[in-house]
Amino acid sequence: MTEVDFDVEFVERDDRNARVLVRGLTPAFANGIRRAMIADVPTFSIDTARFVENSSVMFDEMIGLRLGLIPLMTPLGEFEIGDTITLALDVEGPATAYSGDIESAEPLVEPADDNVPIIELKGGQRLEFEANAVLDTGKEHAKHQGGVSVGYRHLQRVSVEGDRGEFDDDEPRILRGVIETPDGDVVVTDEFDNDLSERYPGKELRVEDVPGAFVFHIETDGSFTVEELLLRAIDSVEERADELRTKVTV
Repeated sequence: MTEVDFDVEFVERDDRNARVLVRGLTPAFANGIRRAMIADVPTFSIDTARFVENSSVMFDEMIGLRLGLIPLMTPLGEFEIGDTITLALDVEGPATAYSGDIESAEPLVEPADDNVPIIELKGGQRLEFEANAVLDTGKEHAKHQGGVSVGYRHLQRVSVEGDRGEFDDDEPRILRGVIETPDGDVVVTDEFDNDLSERYPGKELRVEDVPGAFVFHIETDGSFTVEELLLRAIDSVEERADELRTKVTV
């Protein structure tokens, strides 16, 4: 199998959001990575809850739906798909029960955010439950999708063709995302309000896709970092390719 070299550059990056430029991809491979980030990388999510007491104004089922949407930190590689961990909560009003009030039997698996509201309890009301969180993938249920927003587009190159006519109006030319400048620099269009006429006033411009270069915009729910999500998705694509190659050659 022919090896292909990829060039990866983080244009913007923090733990939960990133823009990543990857050169050397085909459109099919880029879409495969996107799909893998959404469907193949497993996360823990609350699956069942046993209510000891719920004297709030909400039914058990309604609270259960909220619990399933609370992101849980998922240390990739430490657990297998199907593994479960136990969580518990006991809050008495007057108070608001938050995700940070949930206690986990496994220190590595805790709510990714402490301030997700579950229910506001009035005086005399109480919410107590035990729950099981299971490790599974987004292809089984959307609540296991750690990549909450994953998309990509071609990197676009901007070239200066020359000067505009003396009496030509410099009309706005909106382009959103990431561009490659005539100097070969990669910049985010937010820097000039997404208007090319602001960065290149009075210039005739040409915009074209850069072959094989794609910019991924990735956002996670906090279950893991953007880098962990991307690397695990690439591993998933490679594993499926190896499995297919094995079946074809047998």
